Amino acid sequence: MKKQRITYAIAALVLASTLLVTSCKDDDKKLPDIGGYNNADEVGANNLLAHWSFDGNSTEQKSGTTPTKTENATFSTGVKGQAVSLANGYLLYPTITALSSANAIPSVTVSAWIKTDVNGSTASSVFALTQATSTQPDWNQGPINMYLETGKPTSTRDTLVLHSSFRLYSGGSYSIGGDNINDYGKRGTDFQTVIGANKWVHYVMVYDGSASTIDLYANGVVVSNTNYRKRDNNGAPLGNLTISTPTQVLIGGWPNTVTGYTNSTAQIWQGLYTGQIDEVRVYSKALSATDIGSLYQLELAGR
Repeated sequence: MKKQRITYAIAALVLASTLLVTSCKDDDKKLPDIGGYNNADEVGANNLLAHWSFDGNSTEQKSGTTPTKTENATFSTGVKGQAVSLANGYLLYPTITALSSANAIPSVTVSAWIKTDVNGSTASSVFALTQATSTQPDWNQGPINMYLETGKPTSTRDTLVLHSSFRLYSGGSYSIGGDNINDYGKRGTDFQTVIGANKWVHYVMVYDGSASTIDLYANGVVVSNTNYRKRDNNGAPLGNLTISTPTQVLIGGWPNTVTGYTNSTAQIWQGLYTGQIDEVRVYSKALSATDIGSLYQLELAGR
């Protein structure tokens, strides 16, 4: 009889464990998808070239690349896990193979969470894909610059001016390109104000090579100037991005002598980043507005 009671007890334990596992699985399944995705890593997954989660380290997650130099960088609570916290600082990376071929990013989306202030007289760079530190001749002679006009006169204590630019490599130089900004013209009509000083803001730049358009998003909404989105060269569409190799990545700093770019003169309006940056992602496609909205909501939910 004692043996039978032990058998029943074991069976009951197994049943309870099975029910617990099943319950956990059911709870996971109850999480509603957002835009058809369960987590942020599923958005544009096939075109995600680089990802910095900054969960306690500065490693680029896809390639395992670590920075060659960091300045005033620590870690703190981010919008999702941890974030890198810069106090007049930056991170400089060597070549990341996925971002260093002529046609790596015919179209491009760069997504980042930022938390910073309107901090005085200098502009702040969030992300730059650059030429090599030994060859870049000027700050904007690389394919991608994503920054904030934190020193811009029209900025006020609670607004952010987002500004991003791109350049195409052609004929031996980065001679043509374009930019966009949430400024100039009629506020609320031509562009949208971003209320976001000292708050987490999801900042996304998109260049669509097939349409030759550049758009900027904040928290899932287009905020850039509608008059500047279509870019051309003497009436001809710019088309796909082409880049010179090798490239490097710079987060939080401008490609100039301050950050180790020996041929690029530092300019008085260029400052290092003070604030936090989290969940930087680079895609080789122009994400749709719907996917950008989904990415924003998923990361905001910690997913």
